[in-house]
Amino acid sequence: MSTVLVVEDDLTQQHLLSKLLERVGLTVIVAGDGVEALEKIQQFHPNLVILDIVLPRMNGYEVCRRLKSEPDTENIPVLMCSAKKEDFDRYWGMKQGADAYLAKPCHPQEIVETVKKLLKSHHQAAS
Repeated sequence: MSTVLVVEDDLTQQHLLSKLLERVGLTVIVAGDGVEALEKIQQFHPNLVILDIVLPRMNGYEVCRRLKSEPDTENIPVLMCSAKKEDFDRYWGMKQGADAYLAKPCHPQEIVETVKKLLKSHHQAAS
């Protein structure tokens, strides 16, 4: 079973995303800010990170950049899911190392399909 870290400071969004992913059989852990996200990544080694951009203590861009710059975490897929929906925001997220970018409000089916695709490609790359 795959583990997904949901990094979201909005508790309602955090809860909705968690329940959605749990319903499709994933184990979910959560973090409410960027610093906590890095701590949870080191502690739990998730198979995928869903990352908001606007976060307390450290923004999602910086979390992604740090994650992708470390040899032991660089291969963890990152899905940025943010209300920042301009082309520049998407470009900048991908430039930091994100594997996919969805603009909020995200359709639940789109989230599930993107997560499954990223987990599948990550699993194949690790094999």
